[in-house]
Amino acid sequence: MARRDRWVMLTTLVVLQAVTIVIGIYAMTTGLSLGTLTGGASPTRPTASSPAEGASPVPVVTSGPVLARLPAKSGDGPLPTKTTLTRQLTDAAGDRALGDRVGAVVIDTVTGERLFGVNPDVAITPASTTKVVVCAAALASLGPDAKLATRVVQGAKPGAIVLVGGGDPMLAGPSAKPTYPKQASLSVLAARTAAALKKQGVQKITLSYDTSLFVGPAKSTGWKRNYIPDGEVAPVHALAMDEGRQDPRSNTPRVSDPAEHAAEAFAGQLAKRGVAVSGSVRQAKAPAGAAELARVDSAPLYALVEHTLTRSDNDFAEALLRHTAIKEGQEASFAGGAKAVNTVLRRLGVAQQVTLTDGSGLSIQNRIAPSTLAQVIAMAGSPRHPQLHAVASGMPIAGFSGTLGNGSRFTTRDSKDQVGLVRAKTGTLNHVNTLAGLATTKDGRLVTFAFMADRVPVNAEPVLDRLAAIVSRSS
Repeated sequence: MARRDRWVMLTTLVVLQAVTIVIGIYAMTTGLSLGTLTGGASPTRPTASSPAEGASPVPVVTSGPVLARLPAKSGDGPLPTKTTLTRQLTDAAGDRALGDRVGAVVIDTVTGERLFGVNPDVAITPASTTKVVVCAAALASLGPDAKLATRVVQGAKPGAIVLVGGGDPMLAGPSAKPTYPKQASLSVLAARTAAALKKQGVQKITLSYDTSLFVGPAKSTGWKRNYIPDGEVAPVHALAMDEGRQDPRSNTPRVSDPAEHAAEAFAGQLAKRGVAVSGSVRQAKAPAGAAELARVDSAPLYALVEHTLTRSDNDFAEALLRHTAIKEGQEASFAGGAKAVNTVLRRLGVAQQVTLTDGSGLSIQNRIAPSTLAQVIAMAGSPRHPQLHAVASGMPIAGFSGTLGNGSRFTTRDSKDQVGLVRAKTGTLNHVNTLAGLATTKDGRLVTFAFMADRVPVNAEPVLDRLAAIVSRSS
């Protein structure tokens, strides 16, 4: 009966994913905009959060919660037998493929009880599981229905306009194909800008672009030199389109200056709509209080977080780090984002500090303890923290989606029977393999796990899959 219940749960997840896709397609084809209202604000005009004095306006629109509450009795079956679980996990965690520094923990999501631990509080290189804490902090700080706005405002002189980067690296360029979640469009922004200018009788302008929302280095000190030319990530700027890709359908190569690249493309789109751009496009800060001519908003943050975790999107994780920093009163940089994430985690009740030098996990200098990852994921799966649910729903499903659906995971004899029954975020760097997520045990108990190794001699992904499978089939 317990196995039947698990397959019912899996079927329900598939149906929910299908409903989500249908809603997304409907939104893309009808122009439906979710979450544009702020509690207490006029229902006809979105409002934006305000930054420190003198900074550019924070391009975030917020509204009430959009994610449904999890069932009160979800995941409250009997706990798995501790001695059996410990014996099986200890044996698997001793596999030589994991190397000589391994951290592992399993937590009961309902009570918070630690069911298993090996070096659970030792800070280990997390690789892309860094995105778990960054996404959770962004959701808790900004709210799940926040949006990022890219705007065009009047310049300081007549006939001058400024394209203001809003920290949305998924802004779609002219040749991008429709995706889910629906991206804000540079072409739509150009059309709206051209229409506003023509109403003023303006057909020739000078164009500047403002990237001042983000500050500090565009590259992390923990990144390898080949990451940008190889297409792993773009230099981090507040203005970018197609995440800095020259070709939106391919990771390689990335442009050296995403902001200038986007601004030049915007000028071309204006010209196609009858607005001539005179002179060169240059970087300049928008005047304080400048009138807005046009704007486009991103998808809601919960959908962007799901995308970031499922696809392990490095560029958007870096943007989320900086938006969290702004909301928490820190500078929008790698360093400011690290401070902000720790501030939010403390507010959530996570005591152990994390060490971050980026938001994507590409940095080899990041350190997070397995217990911290598992605790954050447990919160995301709990009805007590509905604002964090997108962390759980965004995690890849074993054998089906994202980085767990590429045909190389959960394929061995000791893990393939748990396909569809584990949700987890992967992490991979040279000599680093991590896996952190959640599963429902054979008897229906929701548990959270984190398995980490950062001195891996060979690929240890099959061992991590086996560890997660042991948790999932435990009783």
